[in-house]
Amino acid sequence: MQKIINLFDFKQNINYKNEILAGLTVAMTMIPESLSFAILAGLSPLTGLYAAFLMGLVTAILGGRPGMVSGGAGATVVVLIALASSHGVEYLFAAVVLAGILQMLVGLFKLGKFVRLIPHPVMYGFLNGLAVIIFMAQVAQFKVVQNGIETWMQGPTLYLMAGLTLLTIAIVFLLPKFTKAVPASLVAILVVFGIVYFFNIDTKKVIDIASVRGSLPSFHIPQIPFDIETLKIIFPYALVMAGVGLIESLLTLNMVDEITNTKGQSNREAVAQGIANITNGFFGGMGGCAMVAQTLVNISAGARARLSAIIGALTILLIILVGGPVIEQIPMAALVGVMMMVAIGTFEWVSFRIINKMPRHDIFIGMLVALIIVLLHNLALAVLIGVIISALVFAWESAKRIRARKYLDENGIKHYEIFGPLFFGSIAAFTEKFDVLNDPQEVIIDFRESKVVDMSAIEALNKITEKYKKKGKKLRLRHLSQDCRQLLKNAESVIDVNIIEDPTYQVMTNK
Repeated sequence: MQKIINLFDFKQNINYKNEILAGLTVAMTMIPESLSFAILAGLSPLTGLYAAFLMGLVTAILGGRPGMVSGGAGATVVVLIALASSHGVEYLFAAVVLAGILQMLVGLFKLGKFVRLIPHPVMYGFLNGLAVIIFMAQVAQFKVVQNGIETWMQGPTLYLMAGLTLLTIAIVFLLPKFTKAVPASLVAILVVFGIVYFFNIDTKKVIDIASVRGSLPSFHIPQIPFDIETLKIIFPYALVMAGVGLIESLLTLNMVDEITNTKGQSNREAVAQGIANITNGFFGGMGGCAMVAQTLVNISAGARARLSAIIGALTILLIILVGGPVIEQIPMAALVGVMMMVAIGTFEWVSFRIINKMPRHDIFIGMLVALIIVLLHNLALAVLIGVIISALVFAWESAKRIRARKYLDENGIKHYEIFGPLFFGSIAAFTEKFDVLNDPQEVIIDFRESKVVDMSAIEALNKITEKYKKKGKKLRLRHLSQDCRQLLKNAESVIDVNIIEDPTYQVMTNK
């Protein structure tokens, strides 16, 4: 139990002041975002707040990354908009439950480690694209609805909103230079709230987005037909949501690992995300995943344990139950300013400094990932495309590294010493290196400095042995691994087995 709920391990070095204040700040910044995404998806505003509370609480207690914050994130909600509009909210809740089950399975089968396959340029693009999205979402708050038409603020209304936003940004930027005793974001929100309240300033507030008053979430089984047709409808949405949620959550986990110089548990986090989404589906939440912006707010406020996220989740519940009238009066300018600073902090500015030192293909991949995220708001698609292009580039570069050292020994035997990996990308260059027609009667191919990677390489070896066999020449393959020897069709007649030196390839996995 102590390993699961570290909150109650009083031997753990926890700064309770930082944790509590960070949790309160996170709650303040999560409320408008959860409301906005719920409204965007055509759902009740409370659906977004319930997701923020349930995701935050469950993942804080069970998750594999203390300090990370989860909630009703837009990345996952956007996936479900079409489902909610075409089939209704009950199908959405069912899809959230199914997505949670899929995420649990990923964690239970220990597949979370495959997030390591995401290259660094993709990470740069992910964070930069996300920063732009967060910033542009705040710019959209400078719009108002008049007579059913959404227009930009003008005149004194615009100047007032912009002035309060700039004041918030200034406090968040300058206060840490004087003291870090309290989170600058929370101070900024309280100062701007006080100015607006005591001077009775008329500006856009949280209440202008939606009401945040409600009751405790109640257990509710989605009212849908439990048949194969329903599964056909919700499964594609659930699969995409599960993928988006896990990618964003595990990338956020890696980001926190780098910031705090600690190590999270990806598989445990996947299970926690799954349980949280299952809970969401049965208690009226819209589902979600880790929230990069709120996590950065939490970490920058000094939080390092589970307590801050738990405080944030419980604060949201308290606000739903009793604190609505107060929270509804918080100026949107204060929250917009905080989130803009988060966006600025999220952006990898170092990518500009090293852009002339990076390979051109890495620069292209990072920019492409960021562009897809900004234009399509599809994080999973952007990361997937980035990983695929990175893999193809790696295959191309590796294919160019296949080399062969050729020489005749004193017995007239020709040796081909192969250097570099032999796989689907390099088999064409590998095959071209052999002169079957003019080679002597005996040939040795040595794989001491090479590695046979895949079935395409195995098939290439089969073809080359067949060519030498048809010419009546003797070919021996040396230093092949055991698995390659078993797969080769003509193994017994052409392989010169060296038990001491022949390699055995093993794949590293998590225990």
